[in-house]
Amino acid sequence: VKDEESLENGHSGKGVMKTRGMVSGMCYALASCSMMLMNKHVLSSFGFHSMNSLLLYQTLMCVILVKTFEALGFYKLERMTWPLIKAWLPVNFIFVGMIWSSFFALKFLGVAMVTVLKNCTNLLVVVGDIALFGRRQSKLVWVSLALMLLSGVCGAATDLSFDAVGYTWQLVNCCFTAAYSLYLRFVMNRVSALTASKSNLDEFSMVLFNNLLSTPFILVLMLYFGELSPEGSVLNEPAIYTHSFQAAASLSGLLGFGISFSSLWFLHESSPTTFSLVGSLNKIPTAVAGLMFFHAPTSTENLMSIGVGLLAGVAFTQAKIMDGKK
Repeated sequence: VKDEESLENGHSGKGVMKTRGMVSGMCYALASCSMMLMNKHVLSSFGFHSMNSLLLYQTLMCVILVKTFEALGFYKLERMTWPLIKAWLPVNFIFVGMIWSSFFALKFLGVAMVTVLKNCTNLLVVVGDIALFGRRQSKLVWVSLALMLLSGVCGAATDLSFDAVGYTWQLVNCCFTAAYSLYLRFVMNRVSALTASKSNLDEFSMVLFNNLLSTPFILVLMLYFGELSPEGSVLNEPAIYTHSFQAAASLSGLLGFGISFSSLWFLHESSPTTFSLVGSLNKIPTAVAGLMFFHAPTSTENLMSIGVGLLAGVAFTQAKIMDGKK
């Protein structure tokens, strides 16, 4: 009887873990898609050029929301200590580089091309996943990666508005995104020894650390690009005095909180490879929405590259099903 109860409890635990993984993945996918579309809208529809100021606004909104929910009694945040801060600062540096470079890529490229090119991140993550965590992937996962890379090549070859600067920024973004996924997982596996409870750092505390400790890096960028100077101050931007921009920027801040929490939660429930691949599969509806909302020039060949991405999604899903059976 005890053996049957243990077996039943084991199946129940696996079911809960699977459900948490699916829910966290869906939240991450929705937040990621909405965040990219909203950032493109803010950066291209209002003539707003102070991208670092927008990034600072988003991170500060995340900090305010996290502290507000703590004050309301929803959770208790981990107290910041110097050992924790030192362990987390590299994450903040990579986080700022990832978001910052994505802003520049979105400024020069259409949403569809950004989403296709982001698939190049996957190969970097898989290689890092193998080197750092010793994880091995099945043949079908490699097939899905090959299809994703092929879709990226097809998309680039059929780009009707090629921009070398935008492609360069997107390549930089791929490197930062892969580093973020891998190093964050590395830190999350080891930070428990530095917490007061000697347990894993909860998602809300990680959101607070990620955004609050990123502020100094963003201020340095604002200073370097002249956004704090009297001539180039963000206060000189006409857009910030319009209600439509204020609403869009605030919504982007709310979505920033959503993607900060959901990405950390999903990465905690999965592996860097799954995190990156699900993010890439989510780029397919994002690319379609970008083509529809922003009227980007496209062609039949460009749309075919999205179809290749869909095939990659089918291959990845089949690979995960087979891995689960094993």
